[in-house]
Amino acid sequence: MIVVINGTNRPNNKSQYFSQLIVNYLKSIDQQLVAYIDLANLPDVMHINSMYLNEGQSDHIMELKEKILIPSATWIVVVPEYNGSYPGVLKLFFDALSIDKLKETFHHKKVGMVGVSDGRAGNLRGMEHLTGMFNYLKMTVYHNKLPISSVKSVLHGNVIMEPSAGVLRNFVDEFLEWANIMSGPIRSTDRQ
Repeated sequence: MIVVINGTNRPNNKSQYFSQLIVNYLKSIDQQLVAYIDLANLPDVMHINSMYLNEGQSDHIMELKEKILIPSATWIVVVPEYNGSYPGVLKLFFDALSIDKLKETFHHKKVGMVGVSDGRAGNLRGMEHLTGMFNYLKMTVYHNKLPISSVKSVLHGNVIMEPSAGVLRNFVDEFLEWANIMSGPIRSTDRQ
């Protein structure tokens, strides 16, 4: 199973459109292939004072960990740029997950990243910061991170315009090949 994580809880965020395109594309390949975690849809469950205690973990976080994250081998994280890096809520989410069953949750999982930014660099710096954290957690990071810059020019309403949508699908294809989930081009007709 591949877990797609939309890395922000900001209302009406633009990264949700990129996350959803990835989820829909993966579902078109195999309905059972994907699980989706949108931090914007998490209830207010990460109480800072109690999240660091095993008995303080919310049931929702424990359920996500047990039913989705531990059984998965592969993640794609969509990372919007906030203040030159990745969102604090994403760090808080990973901190909450690391309290119990760290090894089962993180070690040796394969992770790909898509950076989303209104600026020109597609959150390259934030993806590098996140790479450091993932390496510390003994995860294997896909080398070909996808920066998507100037998202206002890429989006038309809530639709990702071509060629950006095709680039995103190609990223997913190549990531799946790298992660040994599928062999050979998955959708050669979508490749450009």
